[in-house]
Amino acid sequence: MTSPTSFRERIALYALLTSLTSISIDALLPGLRQIGADVGVAPPLSTQHIISLFILGMAFGELLLGPLSDAMGRKKALVLGLGVYALGTVIAMVAGSLEMVILGRFLQGVGVSGPKIATRAMIRDQFEGDAMARVMSFMFTLFILVPMLAPTLAQGIIAVGDWRSVFVVYLAVAGLLGLWLVMRQPETLPAGKRIPFRPRLLLSNGRRILSNRRVTLLIVATGLVFGAQLLYLSTAADLFFDAYGIGQTFPLYFAMLATGIGLASFLNAKLVQRFGAETMARYGFVGLATAGLMMLAASIFWGGRPPLTVLMVLGFAAFFAVGVLFGNLNAMAMRSLGQVAGLGASLIASGSSLIATLFAIGLGAFYNGTTLNLSAGFFLAGISALVLAEIAVRGDVGPVEAVR
Repeated sequence: MTSPTSFRERIALYALLTSLTSISIDALLPGLRQIGADVGVAPPLSTQHIISLFILGMAFGELLLGPLSDAMGRKKALVLGLGVYALGTVIAMVAGSLEMVILGRFLQGVGVSGPKIATRAMIRDQFEGDAMARVMSFMFTLFILVPMLAPTLAQGIIAVGDWRSVFVVYLAVAGLLGLWLVMRQPETLPAGKRIPFRPRLLLSNGRRILSNRRVTLLIVATGLVFGAQLLYLSTAADLFFDAYGIGQTFPLYFAMLATGIGLASFLNAKLVQRFGAETMARYGFVGLATAGLMMLAASIFWGGRPPLTVLMVLGFAAFFAVGVLFGNLNAMAMRSLGQVAGLGASLIASGSSLIATLFAIGLGAFYNGTTLNLSAGFFLAGISALVLAEIAVRGDVGPVEAVR
């Protein structure tokens, strides 16, 4: 029997479980070039796909593990996800080819969707509306330390061992979090409120969720914002090296930009209950589009390589906007889901991950060693998501009733 947990402990655990997604991406960035040299790169695959196809795995996993969390409870679904994640970690760790690394990464993505989805559903079980946005912002503020520190720590690990050592750390972190979860976190979904895992029932409830215009448009908007971030993550190591000759000190610059997300998440947690999630999200969209447009103009003016200071200032502004958006968009989309929070979180996360993957792979194909495609991605994501969200907030905010 688990002992009672405090609010702070729950938020810390949720933040660390959610941060497993972030650490699985960010800690590997300094090793991408080494992986390519070690296992070889054969078109059409490249080291970009080590990041983007991890997200594709998440899109598939989220479709399964969300409904499972509604049927079997949040804790069991989360533990199942951690098990799949561990399997993918071992496959990637011993891989001898890029294809096997990517297969392991795909399975990691499938598995990490368990912590990602189940923690969101746990929060939805306990909080609503702007209070939920506040909790999510606090959570984002805590786990933003991961992308700030992970590349630097990983670079040290790689220097001592090699890129495979990073996967050993992944395995250890997943095991420790699983143990903490099992011992300390109570189940938040009572047995009487669970929805049986039946395909016909899932289709019926899924149709109800996706027929809600507000939810569907916010899924697309979230995917575009996530896609802009994923575009940066999948090309950042190459961009800093190709355009500015930055290699060993890349984690420092990465951490500086990640600070923008952390600062924004912290301030959003303080301001969202005063101004509301929709108003804060509107400011975030405008900020992302504006930063992207200014970066695009600077990129054109300086032939695709603006001064590093200009890139860092505008990149910080873009990621500040992203930090405002993430907690609010998820809360806005989850607001209407009620008893189908698990399936709803699954569809939101899976749909946005799929859109993000397509967005990042599509624009990433145009990467040419300059900042042009990244700045265009920020601008397109910001302006398109703003239009979609403005239409969405005029939609029905009534709860989606579950079919049982």
